[in-house]
Amino acid sequence: MNIKQLASSLACMTACLILGTGAAAAADAEKGKAGYVKHGCWQCHGFVGQGGITGPKLAPDPIPLPAMNAFLRNTKGPMPPYMEAVLSNADLADIHAYLQSIPKAQDYKNIPQLNP
Repeated sequence: MNIKQLASSLACMTACLILGTGAAAAADAEKGKAGYVKHGCWQCHGFVGQGGITGPKLAPDPIPLPAMNAFLRNTKGPMPPYMEAVLSNADLADIHAYLQSIPKAQDYKNIPQLNP
């Protein structure tokens, strides 16, 4: 990544931090679950964001919404970018709310069947 690309990425992330906070407040996890399926996120990241062969773990504790927004809009890797015309900021906020709503797995030490 050259200096120009780095500066552009930082500017985008800063703008997302400033503008992205309002969308997060109105996010709906149920709509986000439907959007997660509709937009095919599950195909690489698993149905509950657990990750898979082609996509990293997203939940629990997803990256902050502004960072997710910046990545999805500007990705240059194997994942295609999702422009706002395809995935609106509101839909992205809902998907983020869904990922946040997924509970952490129980510690195996607290499962009696796994600890005879």
